[in-house]
Amino acid sequence: MKVISLGELSPEKFLRDYWQKKPLLVRNAISDFQDLLTYEELINLACQEDSQSRLITKRREKWFVKNGPLSSSNFSSLDKKQWSLLVHDINHILPSARDLLQKFSFIPYARLDDLMVSYAPKGGGIGPHIDSYDVFLLQGKGSKRWQITSQQDNSLIEDIPLKILRNFNPEQEWVLTAGDMLYLPPNYAHNGMAENDCMTYSIGFCAPSHQELIDQFLIYLQDNIKVDGWYSDPDIKLQPHPAIISSSMLDQTKTILEKIKWDNIDIANFLGTYLTEPKPHIFFNQPLTPLSQTKFLQQVLKAGLQLDLKSHMLVKNNKFFLNGDAYVVGAGSSYLLQSLADNQKLSPGEAINKEISDLLYQWYLYGYILLINEAN
Repeated sequence: MKVISLGELSPEKFLRDYWQKKPLLVRNAISDFQDLLTYEELINLACQEDSQSRLITKRREKWFVKNGPLSSSNFSSLDKKQWSLLVHDINHILPSARDLLQKFSFIPYARLDDLMVSYAPKGGGIGPHIDSYDVFLLQGKGSKRWQITSQQDNSLIEDIPLKILRNFNPEQEWVLTAGDMLYLPPNYAHNGMAENDCMTYSIGFCAPSHQELIDQFLIYLQDNIKVDGWYSDPDIKLQPHPAIISSSMLDQTKTILEKIKWDNIDIANFLGTYLTEPKPHIFFNQPLTPLSQTKFLQQVLKAGLQLDLKSHMLVKNNKFFLNGDAYVVGAGSSYLLQSLADNQKLSPGEAINKEISDLLYQWYLYGYILLINEAN
């Protein structure tokens, strides 16, 4: 699939000169861009039971936040101005949203988070703020004014339900219309305000904190490393103060802890499972009347298959990570699964060996993949 336009920049030059370094405004990044859904459809998604959404309003200079799932009554009493609706994970619902994300495939899938869609009437926004992740802000219908600054003052207004900057001093500003796009690196202060009824598509790329990575890696080690032996002290000495932790106990414990070892394989396995682990609100629908493996394979050969919209698949050598699990395949099977991971689908007529057939059928029963005729 053709990547999104970066103006006069190639993806290589963008990554070299802008990614995580400085903002970039791209006019007409997508020619004749059409919204992926209507305002009414966005509201309907915000009201679904598993919705990850927020309704942000500003009344009399006070901010209010209502987290989803929302209800129609939340929208019936809204003012005509100064509110915003934000709905996350649209790529888990709309095939067209996944197609849009694939236009950003010059960024590794391991960094991709989600597509958030926001709607705001005139004057709507969420206040000046900073994000800890990279984001491409693609404008849909209407127009939005963006102000940005590289300021280092990140102090926040106290006692409000949003992280809004207390002192925001914009250095640049633009009005974006349909198809225009603004890239912002992490921790770059920005403020968006709707000039009229508008939709904005935020393509976010996850950036876990060092603390989160360490915490999750320690959990991974706990589940995957086994060390033999027991603490022992046959030469224990009499202590005048029994409440004191002895130096010998400290030394022996240090020696035991030094048995904790890991290598690049452990790190790769950790990243693959951690980065593809579904978010807590995500569940997969297993087929109610599954086909037999033979009929399933016949349909794959005839029509192809694709990953479920909620599935996330990554690869390291001949190990494939899908929705938090790891699968090792032979060299003869890697090419086909690499194609599935890269393109999110397999075309009809692919040569599928027994190993791949068994694995795909297992994923089909889990609800991780869909036959093309089921997905459409």
